[in-house]
Amino acid sequence: MLKNHPHPGEILREDVLLPLNIDVTDAANRLDIARSTLSRIINGRSGISPLLALRLEKSGVSTARFWMTLQSNYELSKAMQQNDDLKVKPLHTAV
Repeated sequence: MLKNHPHPGEILREDVLLPLNIDVTDAANRLDIARSTLSRIINGRSGISPLLALRLEKSGVSTARFWMTLQSNYELSKAMQQNDDLKVKPLHTAV
């Protein structure tokens, strides 16, 4: 797993919106979401929800599973960075 996974909103902005020359307002309208919501996502302040993942799939931008996997990988990489010293004990003991 990558140590610094990119935020999925960054991928949406760099790999989808910019190449298609679609601005935030137009993309938000096409996806039927608020412009402010999409802005927070592409600027890395909010994550991609399952509903947005479905909207992206329906709009022809990969699959919902792809977007949810990106989001999950991003969140897991952040948790791994913040919790390197977890003091966890096994849930079961050898008999």
